Amino acid sequence: MAITSERLRQTFSEGGAQEIYREIKATGGFLDFARRYVFDKDYRVARSALWGLTKATDEELSELQVTLNELIDQAMQTANSSVRRLTLNIIERLRVGELRSGMRLILEEDDLRTDFLDFCFEHMVSIEEFPGIQTLCMKLAYRMCSFYPELMDELKRTLEAMEIEYYKPAVKCLRKRILSGKYR
Repeated sequence: MAITSERLRQTFSEGGAQEIYREIKATGGFLDFARRYVFDKDYRVARSALWGLTKATDEELSELQVTLNELIDQAMQTANSSVRRLTLNIIERLRVGELRSGMRLILEEDDLRTDFLDFCFEHMVSIEEFPGIQTLCMKLAYRMCSFYPELMDELKRTLEAMEIEYYKPAVKCLRKRILSGKYR
């Protein structure tokens, strides 16, 4: 069955996401698929497309590196928390890991977008935000700040100032790992 907007609009299960991934993999068109569906105005289409892409390997996702700024814009602008979380997941995976081909995908010093850093700072401490989004924002903020000692100091001050009793265990754990120097 071909992937269409209508089909993506109706995909609500892990099995459906896996099936979408397998079909994208069979065609090898991760970038074309992303450009066609990930930025769709219908959040259900975008969510299902992103969910399918989260099943891809880091090497497969490396095709999406050219859409990084569009993904960042989507994460900052969407009103849908599922689309935000899945988009942040893709962004985070684009910025880490060594691929079998030897190509490294890490955040480079010249890639810093201060608007995105501000967004990550805001959402990692927001107690109204979902823990998955908080932790992804914390990881991304850490990576962006790692090139600049003054930004790393600001990140640590922000993490230390969090009233930690209001956060879920995943957020507390990541915060502790970053502050103790055990997160990389």
